[in-house]
Amino acid sequence: MSALPRTAREKEHTLGDEEAGTELKLGEFEHATALTLSEARALMNVIFEHRKDVGKYKVPDNQVVTKTQSYLEVFSRFKQQETAQAIERILVQQTDLTSFERAQLGSLCCDSAEEAKTLIPSLAHKRTDEDLQELLEEITRLRQFL
Repeated sequence: MSALPRTAREKEHTLGDEEAGTELKLGEFEHATALTLSEARALMNVIFEHRKDVGKYKVPDNQVVTKTQSYLEVFSRFKQQETAQAIERILVQQTDLTSFERAQLGSLCCDSAEEAKTLIPSLAHKRTDEDLQELLEEITRLRQFL
């Protein structure tokens, strides 16, 4: 059997130095835009709905897609698009935070600044507990009333 020709260039390998500790080390994802779980859920739903409507593109039907959709359905906190957009508007104003940190705050919906700093250690030196608590309370208000 003959070897198939290469169809893509080789991906640059990282040394696995990714870490979400007190100092973020996201490797090749350093400048990528991170999504909350709610945003990822909405994006997948829109893409798959569009594919169904157009009929030209097949909607993937495999175990990875099915499990991903199930996970997002269970763990995304904001099911309504209006609420997810309101959360995004709040988080995008937090210019001192990275995209990763904002996405984590929008996905985890922490109850206290202490919990947020434990789960997202890079927040420890960026915000006071009071400022972070105020942001978390704003997110919680939207979660309860929208």
